[in-house]
Amino acid sequence: MTAQTHPESQMHPQTVDAIVIGAGFGGIYAVHKVANELGLSVIGFDKADGPGGTWYWNRYPGALSDTESHLYRYSFDKDLLQDGSWKYTYVTQPEILEYLEGVVDRFDLRRHFRFGADNEITSAVYLEKEGLWEVTTEAGDVFRAKYVVNAVGLLSAINFPKLPGLHTFKGEVLHTGAWPEGKDMTGKRVGVIGTGSTGEQVVTELAPKVEHMTVFVRTPQYSVPVGKREVTEAEIDEIKANYDETWKQVKNSGVAFGFEESTVPAMSVSEEERNRVYEEAWQKGGGFRFMFGTFGDIATDEEANETAAAFIRSKIGQIIQDPEKARKLMPSGLYARRPLCDNGFYDAFNQPNVDVVALKETPIRVITETGVVTEDDQLHELDALIFATGFDAVDGNYRRMEIRGRDGLHLNDHWGGQPNSYLGVATAKFPNWFMVLGPNGPFTNLPPSIETQVEWITELVKYSEDNGLKAIEPAEQTVSEWTETCTEIANMTLFTKIDSWIFGANIPGKKPSVLFYLGGLANYRSVLADVAEHGYRGFELTKAAQPATV
Repeated sequence: MTAQTHPESQMHPQTVDAIVIGAGFGGIYAVHKVANELGLSVIGFDKADGPGGTWYWNRYPGALSDTESHLYRYSFDKDLLQDGSWKYTYVTQPEILEYLEGVVDRFDLRRHFRFGADNEITSAVYLEKEGLWEVTTEAGDVFRAKYVVNAVGLLSAINFPKLPGLHTFKGEVLHTGAWPEGKDMTGKRVGVIGTGSTGEQVVTELAPKVEHMTVFVRTPQYSVPVGKREVTEAEIDEIKANYDETWKQVKNSGVAFGFEESTVPAMSVSEEERNRVYEEAWQKGGGFRFMFGTFGDIATDEEANETAAAFIRSKIGQIIQDPEKARKLMPSGLYARRPLCDNGFYDAFNQPNVDVVALKETPIRVITETGVVTEDDQLHELDALIFATGFDAVDGNYRRMEIRGRDGLHLNDHWGGQPNSYLGVATAKFPNWFMVLGPNGPFTNLPPSIETQVEWITELVKYSEDNGLKAIEPAEQTVSEWTETCTEIANMTLFTKIDSWIFGANIPGKKPSVLFYLGGLANYRSVLADVAEHGYRGFELTKAAQPATV
């Protein structure tokens, strides 16, 4: 659509110290740090009608974090945890949204934000002479700021596959990343495409409610129980009492999920002991705990990996009673995608109203008015088709905006086929332009990484203000070296041997590339501290021009 322009805004744009794009965990914390702690002027923008980021949009049935409830939150204010409560070991979408809205109000941040579709940022252009970013909204309003903090979301740019005939379907077409509030599927014939984390949650939640469900599976994945259960007041009290120790452990760990990562090689113990450890982790729950808390080499050694994969396969075979359904849902090969966990996904297929279609055996031929036709000539009649096909992760949202740095360089041209950064927070030729969870940031439980990056970025902004800097940007060589570091670490793991969204392989035509720093949060925090302690080594720091003397 063509946005209506506002000439007055364009002629006299409002100028502030900083603009924050996004109102999820990252954007909320960035606005708080810039406004309440640095005392700078800031405006936050989000196309949603309120705060929440990913959790504003992800209202699909069964939406659940796979991080334990007391760790899927901020740590910067101890009272936030002490005053809070939660019902289950894992926190649901409504609870997360309520929590984030509470943080916004607690720190009086709403007055700094502009919400709504008209406030979606469409472009950000660097004005070299002025040393400012000129940012334009969907409504045509123009703003200028010295700093831009992008908190646009790691998982928020929707991936919507192009299927022949989809436009002819007379039923409802839904995507889990933009679920209409209150949408009810009870009593309907539903098709679900996608069986990653989101797809598993949707299937588990809707299976008992719909008339019939057809699950279209392209690549069966390994999944373990999440371990969701009600918590007691005594458990909550103990967590609150151990606040400092808990967050110290999280920030000094690898994946930041609140457990001690194992250093024991899988093949150093007997098969009996391995299965005992796996069974204990299965009963406890948690995808990251199963992969990283059982043995220390599941993600790096193929023989060790197969022991974990075989254990999960044996569990799937025990749970799913129909041998044909079990066959279609049985994963094979390496257990090396993002670790998944579920709240009864495999059990759902024991219901007589739930069928599974293996897309590699019978691909989708066409979508018709009444449903999905597969290559075996079968029509799967549907009232609704749900796409749980995930996101164009990490760089997707950046590429959908017009972002131009020095010399008018478009970010898409700068990044080409592979997005890059220094430390996951900045890229060359884009001064004073920062990213939260940008490419090659840490692969962990997200809130602790978000806090780490926001705190570091705002300290850098403070350093800039205190030292009269006009521009901060990483040197191209520094960016190249960080990319090489991330690639080298990734190649030490088995993750690179599997097509996965964490390398962009879920997007047709997108060049698979390393998108994460897989060295762990503790190591990442050490790198950030070292860079800061050495005067922000690797960044080019440009002093503001001194006024001429008369």
